[in-house]
Amino acid sequence: MADTTKILITLSTLVILSYLFNIIARYVKIPSVILLLATGAGLKFLADRFAIQLTGVPFLLNLFGDIGLIMIVLEGSLDLEVTRKKLPLIGKSLLSSILILAGTCGLIYLVVHYYIGVPVHNSIIYSIPMGVISSAIAIPSVTQLKEHKKEFIIYESTFSDIIGIMVFNFAVLDNALSSDSFRDFFLSFLYILIISFVSSALLVFMLNKITTRIKSFLIFAILILIYSVGKIFHLPSLLLILVFGVMLNNNRHFIKGKLIQALHLERMSSVTTELKLLTAESAFLIRTFFFILFGYTMNIYSLIDPEVVITGSIIIGCILLARFIFLLFISRTHLVPELFIAPRGLVTVVLFYAIPAQFISPLFNNGILYYVIIVSSLIMMLGLMFTKTSFLEIPAIIAVEKETGEEPLGLS
Repeated sequence: MADTTKILITLSTLVILSYLFNIIARYVKIPSVILLLATGAGLKFLADRFAIQLTGVPFLLNLFGDIGLIMIVLEGSLDLEVTRKKLPLIGKSLLSSILILAGTCGLIYLVVHYYIGVPVHNSIIYSIPMGVISSAIAIPSVTQLKEHKKEFIIYESTFSDIIGIMVFNFAVLDNALSSDSFRDFFLSFLYILIISFVSSALLVFMLNKITTRIKSFLIFAILILIYSVGKIFHLPSLLLILVFGVMLNNNRHFIKGKLIQALHLERMSSVTTELKLLTAESAFLIRTFFFILFGYTMNIYSLIDPEVVITGSIIIGCILLARFIFLLFISRTHLVPELFIAPRGLVTVVLFYAIPAQFISPLFNNGILYYVIIVSSLIMMLGLMFTKTSFLEIPAIIAVEKETGEEPLGLS
């Protein structure tokens, strides 16, 4: 049998398996990412057994990681509706992503620096990938939650990805702790914000005016091009993807006055629907191959290393502690399941493998990364299985009662 035929059979089988994993995940609440990682690890076992060597896996992992980030953020943003009524939710999600990311990275930094013994600057860099929530896992996992909970998770995880990448790009600079670097950081954010709104407006206009049937992948190519160029200059290009998706899905709020006559909103609606479908399909495909490849590169024996288990468990505790403090004392919202929806995944791996060689420490065991990703996904699974009112929600409900003077439903 020709090699190309074997490759086609393997790829199509993996896609079918991933589709079945998504169906299984809906019923048994096991995140499909766990099943994909197990599939990759199983393929690695078979490859070793039959002396089969795959080349270029790290390169493919980085490639799928970057494209996956773009598609997943675009998929999430295309589902978001921005109205005045939802501005408080957006603000709370943004505040949550900033404060929880800062608190989590701070706690993880203490573990990496003082417990493992990694130098200060290196510890800061190592803490960021593990401090960022993975929208690639969080967004597909919350589809069955109530609308306000689902939207909070989508916004929070997307903001966490974007801010985490921005902070990481800043941290890996050699002069990251200088005053000039802080100035450059805020300037780059301002630049990309302006570029995002201008580029997104032009792309929305272009989508409306293109009359050919093939247009969605042209938009994908333009977005990937802008993202890649921005990445070269260390700009937070994911912000562009978020702005474009939100503007396209909420075009009726952005298109005013004479633009309404120039643009056909009914055509925009059909274009948005088509782009949503293709984005979801593409994100599914990229996510499938990324996590299978990551599972293939994992050293599963490192997961039973006592030092990995202890350090990884401490880091998981830091993640939950930071979320608990914010949700209970600052946001004063329900803790279930929001407390447990803090998976680490695609963005964690992408940032971890993007750490420059001069900052890599031999003291840090890569098994810790694998452990944190798997355990955080399992914790999310357990949290989603207990979404009804529980003892963790009672403090938040009491806080609401004290503020409003009303008795919440269900506590009579």
